[in-house]
Amino acid sequence: MTTTLPAAVVSAFTPTGALRASINLGNPILAGKDPATGEPAGVSVDLAREFARRLSVAIEFVVFEKAAASVEAVRTEQADIGFFAIDPARSEGLQFTAPYVLIEGSYLVPAQSPLQRNEDVDRAGTPIAVGVGSAYDLFLTREIKQAEVVRVQGAKGVMESLNAGQVEVAAGIRQVLEAEAASTPGLRLLPGRFMVIQQAMGTPSSRGAEAGAALSAFVEEMKASGFVADALKRHRIQGASVAPAGHTA
Repeated sequence: MTTTLPAAVVSAFTPTGALRASINLGNPILAGKDPATGEPAGVSVDLAREFARRLSVAIEFVVFEKAAASVEAVRTEQADIGFFAIDPARSEGLQFTAPYVLIEGSYLVPAQSPLQRNEDVDRAGTPIAVGVGSAYDLFLTREIKQAEVVRVQGAKGVMESLNAGQVEVAAGIRQVLEAEAASTPGLRLLPGRFMVIQQAMGTPSSRGAEAGAALSAFVEEMKASGFVADALKRHRIQGASVAPAGHTA
């Protein structure tokens, strides 16, 4: 069911006349570039287009390679909506919906590493590579007590650090690391996961509670209607799951 949004809500989301959506290409589960057109494509892009359709406005994509830059664009109102992992460190200046997709975070290690479990990683002298400003960085910064968190530039930097022997552990999206392990001899994924990333939509806090409620209602409808599940299937995404119905606090 499509609900007509009040004019005040539409205006809150579109101060420039169009809906500017911040897209992070650093998370291939949710977005990437269409090889044929070079344009952004993916689950988050589909959601942005659909929300713009609901607002009856044009869509403009503001594209970034890293999550931190994508978040900052919304926080500083260079974009009107974005797609981020929910994290307390990102709450200032933003209001989030409940998650629409859940993604597992895992560890990749050299095959000969003595590390066998996720719990083994947090020990003195263990360097863990993580993309700076990513959900993994924020989580591990809070949770790791003894190991060393080594912040590098994006998923590519994480793998380069591991392959060069500069770190003992790579942290990232489980499906991406599984693919690396399958294509690169001498690497092994630790079983299970060390965290679950809750991917949500967000908008600047300054846009007001009514706008935040409208965005949250949109996400709940997209989950319940099967839109998110269909998008995951259409883009051939493995390993991510549709988040259950829920509401932000």
